Amino acid sequence: METVSRELSISTATLERWRADALSKPARERAWTAPARFEAVLLTAAMDEASKSAWCRENGVYPQELEQWRAAATQALADPEDAARISHREKKADRRRIKELERDLRRKEKALAEAAALLVLSKKLEAIFPRDKDEDA
Repeated sequence: METVSRELSISTATLERWRADALSKPARERAWTAPARFEAVLLTAAMDEASKSAWCRENGVYPQELEQWRAAATQALADPEDAARISHREKKADRRRIKELERDLRRKEKALAEAAALLVLSKKLEAIFPRDKDEDA
């Protein structure tokens, strides 16, 4: 503690108070840094479910969080070429979907224009040839 105090130019009493404050918080509220999460993933990787659950309870981590950390670490270590291939496939699928949506939009715009034209024509026709009330019945 004294070495850290000298290196940081902070009194030992202050460091001890900060440490006590940090340890007084429930483990659930403590922040997990990226290196700490990675180390937790490595530490629990070879454990069976019971041991992993016990470790999670002891350290205030949900097993789902540990699984999310593992997935994030795996994704971060993924081969960039794999990511590029997946990205290319996603882009191709997105382009195909955009084309479908644009085609559908054009079709609906044409149908709307046709319906508007028919409505205008029917109003003009009615203005030119008004209906008698007797004809409706």
